[in-house]
Amino acid sequence: MRMQLHQLMDACLFAVSFWLAYELRASPWFTEVFHRPIIDPFEKTFDTLLWYWVVLIPISPLILEAQGFYDRPLIAPRRHTLWALLKGCFFISLGLTLALFFAKLIIARSVPIWFGLISFALVYLKEEILRFVIMSKVGQSQYRRRFVLVGTSQETARLRAELRARSDTGLEILSELDLNATPVDQFVQLLHDQAVNGVILSSRHTLFDRAEAVVNACELEGVEVWLVADFFRTQISRTSLDDFYGHPVLVFRSAPESSWQGMSKQVFDFTGALVMMLVAAIPMAILALIIKFTSPGPVFFRQARSGLNGSPFTIYKFRTMVTNAEQIKHELEAMNEMRGPVFKITKDPRITPIGRWLRKFSVDELPQLFNVLCGEMSLVGPRPLPVDEIRRISDLAHRRRLSVKPGLTCLWQVSGRNQILDFKDWVRLDLEYIDNWSLWLDFKILLRTIPAVFSGSGAK
Repeated sequence: MRMQLHQLMDACLFAVSFWLAYELRASPWFTEVFHRPIIDPFEKTFDTLLWYWVVLIPISPLILEAQGFYDRPLIAPRRHTLWALLKGCFFISLGLTLALFFAKLIIARSVPIWFGLISFALVYLKEEILRFVIMSKVGQSQYRRRFVLVGTSQETARLRAELRARSDTGLEILSELDLNATPVDQFVQLLHDQAVNGVILSSRHTLFDRAEAVVNACELEGVEVWLVADFFRTQISRTSLDDFYGHPVLVFRSAPESSWQGMSKQVFDFTGALVMMLVAAIPMAILALIIKFTSPGPVFFRQARSGLNGSPFTIYKFRTMVTNAEQIKHELEAMNEMRGPVFKITKDPRITPIGRWLRKFSVDELPQLFNVLCGEMSLVGPRPLPVDEIRRISDLAHRRRLSVKPGLTCLWQVSGRNQILDFKDWVRLDLEYIDNWSLWLDFKILLRTIPAVFSGSGAK
């Protein structure tokens, strides 16, 4: 609830910032001081820019959330607040500029710049005011909440140590109770005597009937119970709570969860692939003719690859090898330079002269934009491997790279792929991408892909 309130306030501040930026640019003072031409008053263009308010209010907080702005404690170090807010304001201003450009709305070029500066100042001012209020005596009395730790002695000691390391939680631990040794009626009396706001219950090694008794007692008293639901010792899975037809369920997930970022990624994939296909339509047609007239065989290469969770799909590439490349592959197995199930050769004799150029600059991957449009691939994600290579994976942990959609480019491709000779290193980079995935990471990988392609550090 607290995050939703912050997002609503920030959305309103961004909307006000845009209005202030336009008013500032249209003011006589601005045109006189900065020697800029006079623009129409804001009221004359309000109707044409009203759509931006409709988009701005829900989008701005989501972009801040993607930068981790709302993941901070209430009293976070100022540098964390400043950096996350700076990135968020930059991307929102950039999005505004692109939106105005593609919508062909005529507006002063300085408005998006002033919008970014004003929104940064207003949101940061809000954060400083909240910090001041929370740190005040009145804020401390209202903000701090009184809790009791309940569980085994080992569990409560562990929780207390974690809470002590995070002094900004706003929780005051009144006492610790051993659930196995404390009767329920004594626990209820403690709730009365200490005026407890809530109970943190850890029941990893406790009988569930005793935990249920505590929950029932707090339910009657109207006291919150926070159940620490770390019943199982997982290594990489992230735990979340969900609802399954009215039943609360714990979800253990080691891949990115479905969220607004995931939906935004799908929209971005489709839009980006469509735009790229339209831009590259004529060059792709020319390349198709060159392939057709320089070597016998089809223009496109089709192969079964493993997609999301291993589901097979047909990948499309410009053909860069002779037509019987798959048939003679077994004759070249001894030349394989990759350790693991993947087959890679630096000077593959099956590659045609034009194919070598296509591979050097990764142009042969362009038809995979069609796979992205079909939802089988993403612009960024682990590279899809042939189905037969996936079947030869011996380490089951390596199959987690199949937990997300495969992509046109990935962290492996922009991290010196020609120097990676062990499949384990390839998988390590893919899993690093999965564990740290965000829209911002996708954006950075796409930016790093551009120089990698033009430098010719293409596939082997």
